[in-house]
Amino acid sequence: MTNDPSLSLSAPDSLVALMVAVSASDENIRTAELIKIQSAVNMLPIFADYDNDRLAVISKTVFDLFEQEDGLDALFGLIREALPERLYETAYALACDVAAADGTLDEAELRLLEEIRYELNLDRLHAAAIERGARARHLS
Repeated sequence: MTNDPSLSLSAPDSLVALMVAVSASDENIRTAELIKIQSAVNMLPIFADYDNDRLAVISKTVFDLFEQEDGLDALFGLIREALPERLYETAYALACDVAAADGTLDEAELRLLEEIRYELNLDRLHAAAIERGARARHLS
């Protein structure tokens, strides 16, 4: 599927793909992260008409891309193509929530969050506020 040049994502697919990418970045997808992704899909208005069966399709697409040499670049290309700029901060907030869901941020997750900030051209102060909010929501 990922070799299909016609592959395209919807805006909600892009948000799911980023959340899955953050969860998979450390090669250890934790239950807390999966629950966070499912909760976002179930609760947020952007996912109101989202087909839950797409979760598996988008997850497989992300995993397939991660196995390719330039897969992360390809993923960001698909996301930038599908995601309206008004949802860039939403995307980053969801990625931060997934990264913080298990109570730890490892080096791979931090690097991917940095890459997301760069790829989505997020203002550094806005990104810091989003990160702070995620940290506050996930303190135990």
